[in-house]
Amino acid sequence: MRITDTDNANVKNTAALDTYFRSILDIEGFAGTDSGMNGLQVDNDGSEIKKIIFAVDACLESFKRCAAAGGNLIFVHHGIFWGSPLSIKGPHRERIQFLLDNNIALYAVHLPLDQHPQLGNNAALAELLGIENPEPFGLYHGKKIGYMGKLKKPLTTDEAVKAINFMENLPLGVLPFGKKINENCAVISGGASFEALQALEEKIDLYVTGEIAHSVYHPALEGRMNLIAGGHYATEVWGVRKLMTECAAALNIDTEFINIPTGL
Repeated sequence: MRITDTDNANVKNTAALDTYFRSILDIEGFAGTDSGMNGLQVDNDGSEIKKIIFAVDACLESFKRCAAAGGNLIFVHHGIFWGSPLSIKGPHRERIQFLLDNNIALYAVHLPLDQHPQLGNNAALAELLGIENPEPFGLYHGKKIGYMGKLKKPLTTDEAVKAINFMENLPLGVLPFGKKINENCAVISGGASFEALQALEEKIDLYVTGEIAHSVYHPALEGRMNLIAGGHYATEVWGVRKLMTECAAALNIDTEFINIPTGL
């Protein structure tokens, strides 16, 4: 049985796919919390969806590669609409125009994909690191979006870096301020630098995120905690790819992941 056990064989249009994604991901639960517009951001003309392209970022390059791969819906983690209204001009207009000209629908899911207990970025990182019985961690606007727990097999920080490497991308930074061998770990993908302070409160040996802010350096040093900044992009490929695998099996639809690393 998949994450969803309903008959999705007839999911062919954006309305049906929206219903499907909402049945898996807690999109409504993050309304008012997430600055990103979760859900269908740009619709197509109602045509059948024949291939879904998955990518981390909504950008002109990902849209062009989607079209070249024969996709007519692109699912991303980082969409093109955030918080306040944005004028449709310049590069933003160019992106939207390309989608419309090529009849490609855009679907974006931000925090609900980070947080999902099986398919999310943080659940995937926890699995890669071997966190045993992961518990919710990292309070963000009233919701815990990361995971923490004891490691099944204690790891050095270098071993942890290798475990979360995506296509051998080097981490942005490593702060080896704690134990030689980590017995527990907390993870939040992307830009969750200041949640390191919550990890310190929880007496975590190793905190893993995408980026580390300058002002976290000394608290981590003084608190003797190891930190890994694996890269915002590199820590957020995992949920997108897990969801792609789920969709391909549950919906019997063609899928493809497009890798466009930023190195950040």
